[in-house]
Order: sequence, then structure tokens, then C-alpha cells
Amino acid sequence: MTRAKSIADIAKLLGVSESTVSRALNDNPLIAEKTRHKIQQVAREHNFKINAKARALRTQKTMVIAVVVLFKERTEQGISDPWLLDMLGAIADELTRHGYDMLLSNTRTASDDWRDYYFDSKRADGLIVIGQGEHDARIDRLAEQDCPFVVWGAMLPDSQYCTVGSDNKMGAFLAVNHLLNQGCRRIAFLGDTSHSEMEQRWQGYCLALQQAGIQVDESLRLETDFTSEAGYRSATRLLENGAGDVDGIFAVSDVIALGAMKKLIEAGRHIPADIAMVGFDDVALSMFCHPSLTTIRQQTLEGGKLLVRKLLDKLAGKTVRSQVMDVQLVVRESSRKAL
Repeated sequence: MTRAKSIADIAKLLGVSESTVSRALNDNPLIAEKTRHKIQQVAREHNFKINAKARALRTQKTMVIAVVVLFKERTEQGISDPWLLDMLGAIADELTRHGYDMLLSNTRTASDDWRDYYFDSKRADGLIVIGQGEHDARIDRLAEQDCPFVVWGAMLPDSQYCTVGSDNKMGAFLAVNHLLNQGCRRIAFLGDTSHSEMEQRWQGYCLALQQAGIQVDESLRLETDFTSEAGYRSATRLLENGAGDVDGIFAVSDVIALGAMKKLIEAGRHIPADIAMVGFDDVALSMFCHPSLTTIRQQTLEGGKLLVRKLLDKLAGKTVRSQVMDVQLVVRESSRKAL
């Protein structure tokens, strides 16, 4: 039997450098796609297989990136959340393009000492954190320990770490301003402002009302978990509290909005004639529900790619900076009132 070729053999066979072969076999986008495919084809023909253990010993790299989803201690939200699935898919695809595997966990499985759990134990080369929870101190400790990580979340004034996130305040402002332009004056806010991103969305909600000369009514702020069930319960509370004068709802996520919509329709309320609604995220379901949901579109897929690129830059010793991504109001049936 012919022995399997080594990287050096393949490089000599193709007349390229060993580093080019190595990068191509790891699907590194720095190598042109046509060249990558040709090198990978030759490697397959000659039974070449990457020895992952040997490479890890040689480079001291695991070629694994850990992704931690921060959940509130008492929440019904899970990994199956549609927006989370979109984000995780974008991260996984981008990591694969760069030759990395993804280790997924959440705050219910990871220990409190993230440096020990992920870095000192050689579980991962870097860490991507989705969300900041209720101002989670573990993120600040990672920054103090100079560990390689990035966060999807709100850019905070005093934070010492790199974040990628949406312009939450502007998104909420656009949503509420749109409802005001549809004639709404009593607009409920559904969300949990103990989370940094949702706190910024509350600020945008307040700003839109204030600019319209409408006083913010705290009784219209309903603390709501990130689930459709929680949205359904919040809409139930609105109705039980005699919300006959509520003519608009801004929900901080589409899944919350969809749950609230279900309850309102069951109660005989017409959307948007009686109550106009706007969500946040633009998950696929928002387009296909009835009525279709007006929402704020986040650049979720591009955000996932940016998280990976910034983390890999950080691992390469480059300086990375936080980035706030633009959002867009997508108007659909749930908010179009006949004025």
C-alpha cells in the first residue's frame, strides 16, 4: 500500500509552500478558493489526514472557540430561541470557514471561573459571550484577566472589553416613533430592562415619547421574559388591568410580540385597528405570522461573522474595537393603521 503523503509531499507535488498547503487544508480564506479546492482534492487522493492531536501539541492551540449564552438565572428562554439559533448558526459557519470548531454552553453548565474552565483547562482558544445577562461580573473578571473574548451586547461606557451589538436605543426609538405616527398614544413596553440591551431599548422608547410630548407612564412597562409564553402573560395582564386605552405595544423581541399577539387575538382585539404592534429582531416567523409583524431588523448574520473575526484578530494580537451595528424598521401588517 502506498504511504499517505505528508504536507511536505503535497507541497512539492503542487509546487507550493508547506504553509499554503497547511492553510488550504484548514480551509483558511486567505488562500484562494480555487487553490484550496485543488490542494484538498490532491490531499484526498493521497489519503492525507490532518493529525489534530499532533497539531494541537505543536501549536498549543485547541482550534476550538467556546460560545457561552448568558441566560438570566430564572428564565424560560432556551437555545431554541429563533434569534439565538440564527446568531449561533452564523458564528458556527464563520468558525468553520476559519478551521475552528464551536463548543456551545450556557450559564447553567459553565462554572463561575471561566478562565479556569475554558482557558487554563485548554478547552478553548477563545470565548464568545452572547449577551451580558444582568450585568454579569464574570465578564468583567475575564477582562481583568486579559483573556481573549468578545461579547454580543450593549457597548457600555466603562466596559474594558470588545462588544459587537445593535443600536438598541435607535431601534426602539424607530419602533415607538412609528407607532406614534400611526396615531398611537398609549404604548406599552414589554421587556426585561435588567439586561443592558433591553435597558437601552427602554431608553429609546422613552426618548420617542418625550420628543412627542407624551409623559412616560411606568404602569405601561411590563417586565417580560424572552419567550412567547411570557409575552402572552404580559398581554393577559394588560387586559386584566383594563387596558382599554392601550393602542400600541412595543415588544423587545419578536417572540414576545408573537405571544402577546396570540392573547390579544383570542380576546377579540383587532391588530392593528385596536392595538398596533412592533417587535424587535426580524426572525423568520415575524414575516409569516398573521398579521405579519412589524419589527426592527438586526444584522444578526453579519453580527455573528463580526464576533468571530474580531476574536480571531484578538488571538492574532491585533487591536480590536467595539462596534455598534445599524438597525432597520421593517413595516408589516401589525402596525399599519388606517388613519
